[in-house]
Amino acid sequence: MSQDQQDSAITEMIIGCAYTVHNALGAGFLEKVYENAMVIELEKRGLAYQ
Repeated sequence: MSQDQQDSAITEMIIGCAYTVHNALGAGFLEKVYENAMVIELEKRGLAYQ
């Protein structure tokens, strides 16, 4: 798998996490709530973050 393909796959997973968080929480929360939810969703999918 080329680097571009790997990057695309990771990007797709991250966007999927963001959609999942948004669909679960909707609008109206503080940014920290969404950040915490993204961390949980990224961990569920085995993605590391900083």
